[in-house]
Amino acid sequence: MEVNGDGTGSSTRPRKVIDEENLAVEIPETAHQISSVRSGCLSKNRTRLLGFNSLGCYCANEVVPLSKRKPGLDEIIEFPAVGHSVLEFTDSWFQVGFVLTTGINSAYVLGYSGAVMVPLGWIPGVLGLIIATAISLYANSLIAKLHEFGGRRHIRYRDLAGFIYGRKAYALTWGLQYVNLFMINTGYIILAGSALKAVYALFSDDHVMKLPYFIALSGFVCALFAMSIPHLSALRLWLGVSTVFSLIYIVVAFVLSLKDGIEAPARDYSIPGTTQSKIFTTIGASANLVFAFNTGMLPEIQVVGYVRFIFPFSVVFMPPKLTRHLVSNLNQATIKQPVVSNMMKSLYFQFTAGVLPMYAVTFIGYWAYGSSTSTYLLSSVTGPVWVKALANIAAFLQTVIALHIFASPMYEYLDTRFGITGSPFSIRNLSFRVGVRGGYLAISTLVAALLPFLGDFMSLTGAISTFPLTFILANHMYLKAKNNKLTSLQKLWHWLNVYFFGLMSIAAAVSALRLIAVDSKTYHIFADL
Repeated sequence: MEVNGDGTGSSTRPRKVIDEENLAVEIPETAHQISSVRSGCLSKNRTRLLGFNSLGCYCANEVVPLSKRKPGLDEIIEFPAVGHSVLEFTDSWFQVGFVLTTGINSAYVLGYSGAVMVPLGWIPGVLGLIIATAISLYANSLIAKLHEFGGRRHIRYRDLAGFIYGRKAYALTWGLQYVNLFMINTGYIILAGSALKAVYALFSDDHVMKLPYFIALSGFVCALFAMSIPHLSALRLWLGVSTVFSLIYIVVAFVLSLKDGIEAPARDYSIPGTTQSKIFTTIGASANLVFAFNTGMLPEIQVVGYVRFIFPFSVVFMPPKLTRHLVSNLNQATIKQPVVSNMMKSLYFQFTAGVLPMYAVTFIGYWAYGSSTSTYLLSSVTGPVWVKALANIAAFLQTVIALHIFASPMYEYLDTRFGITGSPFSIRNLSFRVGVRGGYLAISTLVAALLPFLGDFMSLTGAISTFPLTFILANHMYLKAKNNKLTSLQKLWHWLNVYFFGLMSIAAAVSALRLIAVDSKTYHIFADL
């Protein structure tokens, strides 16, 4: 936000003039504060920064002479609420790169052998993953380069789209992001249910308990976790625990798959299905490829806030000892300067060293089990019961934590919409979380149990949100923003990308819906896979 001396400014956010002497710009308050900062009391020689004290968050209150104000101070009206971020206000590129890397190595890596390699086979599968890595790096680099555009920083994807296109694009981008998160959460519940079922199968062979039962149980556990964790700043310890869980299931999946592959006879790597079905599964797998690397939220990740952890649209928690640091470094409250070049280093790290664990698990799983590889790799491996149980429990618990992170934007929106403030454990607020968050997760769990086809959900998510957010919008926004600086050949290249990925998005959506319909007929709803 840029505020002129007369109190006017340009923004996609609402503005409010308090009075002629004390000018202020106000944006909608969020319940998980402080994700916005009001720049108030702009008198002749001083400015005051006010944070909101809600749900236990610290209220920053500091007076700074205008003569000492750094350029861009009044641009931080909407303080960064950033994605998958850790550490300091000035994070190194390596720290941000590590955050990006952990994002692509969630429990979803256990599904890529079956959801990507089985429909594509060795050569298309390997080439597809490498090409998807390259084009994802390219598309994300375009977005990173627009972080500082038009004389301001854009801390959210929807803010950037709104600045370039207008209010309608702001709303559309926001909607796509929330659809993306809902689909990801549904997939996490399927993963959690699959992990519990795998544990059950280790100790019982009566087949009384079906996958939908475990999905329902997983949804219940996720709901309990959501009710007990009011906001993301309360997740601190759990984030470290989640990293340990991830290491456990990745190492176990790799080692046991390697053992099975060495001991097993020759495998069948042929692509299953008829010629017609292969066409649809190949298109669907292409959406899975881009789903593996992208969240559509790079601008939120590019801006860094709280020392421990924050997520898009959510809380920025400000300890008192950082208040003065904030005031003296407001214009640098992001990845270390220079922002774009350091963000590019983070992306290079993510798409080189960061993808190696995912590559390893994906390729070794397909090598070991061929076309019979499950969409949940730990269901295919053999080995000591206690090792498999440990890996599956780790995968289950990691998905519970990860789902809470990805569901938090919706939680924050609902808390804000209904004015939930004060103590997070008051009877009113606790009751609200039980009803509203429980209801949200009940819907997600019902969809997951109704259609527990993980690969199909990956395809649908990639088609309706990843392709539009990461590839279509990225190329078109860059084309529109840099139009006067691009050659005719460069413009043609970006237009080709827009049209190609637009067609891919439509084809992948049709393919994913068809796959869901076919699987529903084959296995029926509430299938036990």
